[in-house]
Amino acid sequence: MTETMAPLRKTALNAVHRAAKSKMVDFGGWDMPVDCCGLIAEHMAVRTAVGVFDVSHMGDIQLRGPGSLAAVQHLCMNDASKLAVGQAHYSAMLYPNGTFVDDVVVHKLSDNDYLIVINAGTREKDVQWVRRTIGHMPGVHVNDFSDYYTQLAIQGPRAAETLQKLTPTDLSTIKNYWFTWGQVCGLYNVMIARTGYTGEDGFEIYIPSDEPTSARVWGEVLEAGAEFGILACGLGARNTLRLEAGMALYGHEISDTINVFEAGLGRYAKLDKPEFVGRAALLEVQAAGGPGRKLVGLEMIERGIGRDGYTVFSIDGKRLGEITSGSPSPFLKKNVAMAYVPGEYTALDTEVAVEIRGQMVKAKVVPLPFYKRAKKSA
Repeated sequence: MTETMAPLRKTALNAVHRAAKSKMVDFGGWDMPVDCCGLIAEHMAVRTAVGVFDVSHMGDIQLRGPGSLAAVQHLCMNDASKLAVGQAHYSAMLYPNGTFVDDVVVHKLSDNDYLIVINAGTREKDVQWVRRTIGHMPGVHVNDFSDYYTQLAIQGPRAAETLQKLTPTDLSTIKNYWFTWGQVCGLYNVMIARTGYTGEDGFEIYIPSDEPTSARVWGEVLEAGAEFGILACGLGARNTLRLEAGMALYGHEISDTINVFEAGLGRYAKLDKPEFVGRAALLEVQAAGGPGRKLVGLEMIERGIGRDGYTVFSIDGKRLGEITSGSPSPFLKKNVAMAYVPGEYTALDTEVAVEIRGQMVKAKVVPLPFYKRAKKSA
């Protein structure tokens, strides 16, 4: 008997992507564009001008009520008590053993109201985890608003100029990882966040998820950015951009088998908080002298591309680990990768070998991130 496959879920912009002849793929059960205008062209548009991404497959969980801060504090490893209204921060939900349920961005909407943006590929699992972990806590209501919004990411050095044409809100007043509400494309009370997953300046906007509104705003963003060379971008460019920026992807650099210290994300785990899920396990790792392996950046020295899942060896042939993400870097014109290796192989310029189609190809340990955008001069 043939097993029936569940149909792929679609964002409100699915018909727009298909009409534009974008290359579509199954991404975590979603029918998503991986390539709209060519990966390299899209990547370079974001690094040098502006690109727009449909990221409506991301999830949105709202915690509301007088117990919402206590719930966020128990659920996530960063310290939400330090957030001001209108501020966001990077965080993660952990299992009791200190490994990742998912990495998230927490937004403080008001003193009793928080929005947690979660990853698309882990959406259902995350929602179930949140309900199971904090659903019993007093004074907090958990709502999954994931399907209520179309989320667009406008990214790149010309992102602010592009979006400014579409809103009376002064975008220069929104600092990195802050947000506000304003009018965008004639829509009121749109959340405008200075966040992103590309290593560039940019904004994410949350608009109603009906198809006509989503298609209209998508088109107006492309029209506003036309003078800057804006391109519609797919998940392929999003992946190479975040790799250059050294950003983690669930199932690659972070997972339920990788702990916070191994992933190099300990700075976001506020162990001085009284309690959160996974804290005790992280304290044990710390007390034992830290993790035995760590995430490093690799740059290929010899000709070859280290791809996801390729094995990393020491120069004398000892198996060290695997590449978690690897690709040519369109902007840096180098072949780069991230991998987990034992602590004694993490020093900068340490040479290792990557097995590529049966051949050992040399690489060296380099700092993360591979790319860091230049700060604007005052």
